[in-house]
Amino acid sequence: MNVLVVDDERSIREGIKRTLAGAFPHMHVATVASSQEAVSLLLNERIHILLLDIMMPGMNGLELLASLRESRRGTKVVIVSAHSKFSYAQEALRLGARDYVVKPVGKERLIDVVAMLEREWQDDMRQLSQKDWLKLNLSYLREAVFRRWIQGLDIGSFDLSRLAEKHLRFHLFCIELETKQDMSLKNFVVENVLSEWIEMNGSGFVVSLEANRLIGVATLRDGADIFAVEKGARTHLDRCLRDPYRMVVSRELTDFYAIPDEIPKLLSSGVAVMEPHVPASKGDETIQIALQYIRTHFHDNLSLEKVASIVYLNPIYFSQLFKQKTGTGYKDYVIQLRMERAKELLMSRDLRVADVAKLVGYDDIRHFTQVFRKKYNMTPTEYRSASK
Repeated sequence: MNVLVVDDERSIREGIKRTLAGAFPHMHVATVASSQEAVSLLLNERIHILLLDIMMPGMNGLELLASLRESRRGTKVVIVSAHSKFSYAQEALRLGARDYVVKPVGKERLIDVVAMLEREWQDDMRQLSQKDWLKLNLSYLREAVFRRWIQGLDIGSFDLSRLAEKHLRFHLFCIELETKQDMSLKNFVVENVLSEWIEMNGSGFVVSLEANRLIGVATLRDGADIFAVEKGARTHLDRCLRDPYRMVVSRELTDFYAIPDEIPKLLSSGVAVMEPHVPASKGDETIQIALQYIRTHFHDNLSLEKVASIVYLNPIYFSQLFKQKTGTGYKDYVIQLRMERAKELLMSRDLRVADVAKLVGYDDIRHFTQVFRKKYNMTPTEYRSASK
């Protein structure tokens, strides 16, 4: 089994790796420091268990978990976080996490959780027939080999005939992303969304080729109209991906082995350019509504997903639009707002520091103190004393 540990604190992720390596020597444990690095691994490797921190720079753990929700990879996720707020755990479980473990996590607790997930995975495998299990693993292998094949790389003696037999009549979907930022995340979104849409309309798969290019092979079910399928694919992508992209869909093809030659032809056809965007005025209005909500509810659980849902936007796109319009990342903006309010409340001698923490959205006074100290290079108590 492959386990991935995602935590921006090196000592924590290395400690978890040592514990798991000792308790489960048959498992391969990898570690990364950010959600962006995790996405890169998830795109290219089969990860069975994901141990994920919530608060990390860039895309946080809950955002990654939300992106994983539509994936059909079957990855089992456990949140390992220093935050004990019930709202965090509730959101994590709603998004599909199997468990929520509060740091510092003891070795026994960690081992118990991973052992439970391993048993679940083994049960899942037992419920599959041997034929289905073989089919599942061959599918991953064939898609990896297919990627190498269309890139002109050596695939050894691997036989593509069984994959070709499944796609006697098919269409190619070629997608190019016209942005250079967070490519791994955007590839991940496109691969998941397009794979799901293809499966809804027939069978096939999607592979990531280069940093900004993906190829899909789709055999449509009888009666499916390629023009309707293409329109639906665009609609699904526009909801989840608010960056310019180019999608070209081929005519029906019958020679699977000609795919490497067909792809350059398709990409050079120069048709079907789509640049989804939100008008500037509409974007300004949307962010103003979000800012008003944040200022009114800054003491509540203000997950990015929750605020994005208030303005009816995809969380990933909302995060990008928020930074574009305000010049500040969503998380940094909320922290700044809370800390400024905290300084005002600390002027009142009637309020304990613990009371101030709760009034600005921190149930854990230690976490509040850490954030305050990081922001102002002094603790709340020191700030109060210095302000006399």
